[in-house]
Amino acid sequence: MRILLTGTNGYIGMRLLPLLLDLDHDVICCVRDKNRLSIDQETITKISVIEIDFLKTPDPSVLPKNIDVAYYLIHSMSSSTTDFDKKEEIAAQNFNSYVKNTHIKQVIYLSGIVNEKNLSKHLWSRKNVEETLYKGNYNLTVLRSGIIVGSGSSSFEIIRDLCEKLPIMITPKWVNTKTQPIAIRDVLNFMIGVLGNEQCYKESFDISGPDILTYKEMLKLYAKVRGIKLGIITLPIMTPKLSSYWLYFVTSTSYKLALNLVDSMKIQVIANDERLQKILGISPMPYVKALELAFTKIEQNQVVSSWKDSMISGRFKKDIQKYVRVPKRGCFKDHKKMKLINSEKSLNRIWAIGGETGWYYGNWMWKIRGYIDKFFGGVGLRRGRTHPDKIFSGDALDFWRVLVADKKNKRLLLFAEMRVPGEAWLEFDIDENNMLHQTATFRPKGIWGRLYWYIMVPFHFFIFGGMIRRIVL
Repeated sequence: MRILLTGTNGYIGMRLLPLLLDLDHDVICCVRDKNRLSIDQETITKISVIEIDFLKTPDPSVLPKNIDVAYYLIHSMSSSTTDFDKKEEIAAQNFNSYVKNTHIKQVIYLSGIVNEKNLSKHLWSRKNVEETLYKGNYNLTVLRSGIIVGSGSSSFEIIRDLCEKLPIMITPKWVNTKTQPIAIRDVLNFMIGVLGNEQCYKESFDISGPDILTYKEMLKLYAKVRGIKLGIITLPIMTPKLSSYWLYFVTSTSYKLALNLVDSMKIQVIANDERLQKILGISPMPYVKALELAFTKIEQNQVVSSWKDSMISGRFKKDIQKYVRVPKRGCFKDHKKMKLINSEKSLNRIWAIGGETGWYYGNWMWKIRGYIDKFFGGVGLRRGRTHPDKIFSGDALDFWRVLVADKKNKRLLLFAEMRVPGEAWLEFDIDENNMLHQTATFRPKGIWGRLYWYIMVPFHFFIFGGMIRRIVL
């Protein structure tokens, strides 16, 4: 089949793509910016890529007519706390306009369980998108999922951060809300199972794991699997806003995502039917098994995708590629160079920078900078990196965003997503003479930007000098 995969760069899309290719489907990946498609060159040769921003006026001519099925994986919850529901509705309407003149037979939409009368804004928006998609000229299949548990999923990473960092938690009352989590592997099995299945046309199904748990029970089971002692004290007077700040400062989530999550965590998310399990013969795994599989992937360095690599985890939501060309005028620069002893070894060190590896020199200073950034509403250092030794353009790397990751030409370019009074780049480049050039560039905004640079100069002297020496030696 010829399949249109929207949201390819997202957590689900990145995991669904290799499964579709393994089944010999012809996949058209739909992204807003093809320069930040975080996949290897071998996979790129097997797919087609089309750039579409579903929030802009549709141009249906960019899509080929011979499309059989589309996966609709477009969400905007993390990009806004106010109008994400309007954006999601517009995107769904524009999607219908794009595929109207194609030969599409089926659209598969991954939504959330919406069985309660009083829904959060997030869940109401998912239901509204479902109703919008049902107006399209195709057979819609909706998979209403519970909380997804897997390595790199936002839910898993939030639980992981909380349990690993807080041996004693003072939690809001929403930790007693019941939910029905599902393993990412089971979500993908359902998504593949309904593909081209006429029994699933014009149907909406709940998909979930077998366990109905409170968030408190999910935290305690995580602690048990990890062998961590965990104490939880529930504080009923904790407001939604305080709860959001609590999640934001303790975990790697953004404040906007935290606010929307807290709004949804007050709503019970439990499945009402198991029809699809019977149709497809799938028996979802328990929550504990899903946790164990997630850690197996982490320990084997096989995390395929992470929500942190999405652009919505940082400060810049779009047009990030305009920063690829580092400016020369009106900038401050810290340029250092050293002759390499072992080019391959140094290149591998550059490609492993950040995350658990750290920044090779003055890591405690980097951590302090991360705490300061988090305090002022930035991303901090908690995003880390998805792979220990692989980097793709568009990836998150602590409080940087990867703009260029060209290992063949020995160049890595990072753009700062931390809170700074200006714009900052960090570049590593090995020339034909085996010389490593390490350049920090800062384009200030106003007097505060200039003052910031001069204050940081003494720290740059030690941090950047020590970093290049450790990379080379």
